[in-house]
Amino acid sequence: MPTDNTTPPDASEDSDAGEQAAPRTLRIAYVPGVTPGKWIRRWEERMPDIPLQAFMHDGGAHVGPVRGGQADMAFVRLPVERDGLSVIPLYEEQPVVVAPKGHEISVFEEVALADLEQESFLDVAALGGPEAALQVVAAGAGLAVLPMSVARHFNVKDTVARRLNGAPGTEIALVWLADATDEVLEEFIGIVRGRTAQSSRQPSAQPAKVKKDPKPDRRGGGVRKPAPKVAQRYAPNPDKGRGKGSRKKGKR
Repeated sequence: MPTDNTTPPDASEDSDAGEQAAPRTLRIAYVPGVTPGKWIRRWEERMPDIPLQAFMHDGGAHVGPVRGGQADMAFVRLPVERDGLSVIPLYEEQPVVVAPKGHEISVFEEVALADLEQESFLDVAALGGPEAALQVVAAGAGLAVLPMSVARHFNVKDTVARRLNGAPGTEIALVWLADATDEVLEEFIGIVRGRTAQSSRQPSAQPAKVKKDPKPDRRGGGVRKPAPKVAQRYAPNPDKGRGKGSRKKGKR
């Protein structure tokens, strides 16, 4: 009966392959209206050995990619559920009112919310988000209030946007899991906050710890002499305490 001479794969090879961890990649999610390009460029200059992957997320729950493990950090629009998250507010956004092209607000550079009491405003979230809501605005079904950056990002044809005074602004923040903080995340936080590459708070600027050599024995060179025995160390000196004439004279 023929025998199978096929050698099974070495289990040690599989374990070695598993021990070789994949190179670290920093994954950043961001909501529409955030332009992370400047931070990405600074990261690539300072940390060329750690690639950064950024992707836009518009899935309603802005912190979803972080909680779900698809992203290490995310730029979100507050408010968010902060349980288990570290949150750093970054900047406020200017609100605008978006109307169909030809609306009377187009003759002004900015308008007050109080002057639009008779207008019909759309529920952006109920319509499925900013892009869908702007399509409804373009059809003449109402007005929408959005962050200026969002209105510019989608830039739907046949709409006009003007600065809106008297409306609450929105705020962009950087979030990540509180128990996942490490030097890589701290480095990106510093970049977003505007720290220079030489800042003492940047992990990459910390000097490498060099193991110091043991201090040389300065008590004498050469071979160290063994310590005298206790009896020799404390033996009395027969000449100690005697004057010149105190030595007994022997018989001549």
